[in-house]
Amino acid sequence: MLQDNFGRTIDYLRLSVTDRCNLRCRYCMPESGVVSLPHHNVLSYEELLRITRIAIALGVRKVRITGGEPLVRRGLVGFIRQLRALDPDLELALTTNGILLAGMAEELKNAGLNRLNVSLDSLNAERFREISRRDGLANVLAGLQRAAAVGLAPIKINMVPIRGVNDDEIEAFAELARDNPWEIRFIEYMPVSEGLDYSASQRIGAEEILARLQHLGPLEAVNAAATAGPANCYRIAGFTGQIGIIPAISQHFCGECNRLRLTADGRLRPCLFSTEEIDLRSPLRSGADDAELRELLLQATESKPRGHRIGSDDFAPASRRMHGIGG
Repeated sequence: MLQDNFGRTIDYLRLSVTDRCNLRCRYCMPESGVVSLPHHNVLSYEELLRITRIAIALGVRKVRITGGEPLVRRGLVGFIRQLRALDPDLELALTTNGILLAGMAEELKNAGLNRLNVSLDSLNAERFREISRRDGLANVLAGLQRAAAVGLAPIKINMVPIRGVNDDEIEAFAELARDNPWEIRFIEYMPVSEGLDYSASQRIGAEEILARLQHLGPLEAVNAAATAGPANCYRIAGFTGQIGIIPAISQHFCGECNRLRLTADGRLRPCLFSTEEIDLRSPLRSGADDAELRELLLQATESKPRGHRIGSDDFAPASRRMHGIGG
């Protein structure tokens, strides 16, 4: 088993398959000047499968595919099928912006994908365009409906409320859970890199989000063990789905962190907010055997910090933007 120096069991691996994206969300990347990784610097599916196989042997039980936007990478459905073949009991998830989801949902389900997170920050087409600098709300909504129809469940919708931008839609997003068996998750804004269009002062904290939801009905906390994730979850009487709040800044959940992140160019990150990275691509391509790669996974686990420093005076923004890290 992978266990760090603070007693946390690491059983969750996030695989970024690309740094490319078909949106340009203002809290993630600029409109122009984004230099994508050269193709030869991106890990092949075979390399990703090899790392995942070793990680599973070390106790990893959940893999999430991220990007950039993972659905823009060719061959993704076949890759998911190969991941499923590694372990029929592996929990296999994917995070997407939903733009291409409607046309791929059934294939993803048939390939063995278990669950889906969809990032969506506005239910208003004009505002969606303003935040993401692209059209596409209708595509995302169609993708959600198609994913539900083919049985990709549970579906989680990730919304980042930002003061003065979309925070007036908090209640509208929560209402999506009234008739749909979805988890609507509100994530505190995390400005992990510099040069973004929104500032940390525009963050809406977990307590304020809860206060805004109170008039929808009494919020009943869901047992934390049942959620198996960083969200504080709640049920509202009469709602089919549930509400989740991820207090990434106001209430650190680092003590329960169980994940490692592998970037598209083969860097293993022990912490989302850390600047430390362990190079796996070079050993992969220079003939390292499985035992050597296993030791690098163990090294990354042992180097996980007790907690992140975001929000503190000595926090240093990451050199990568979120699309390059993998979320």
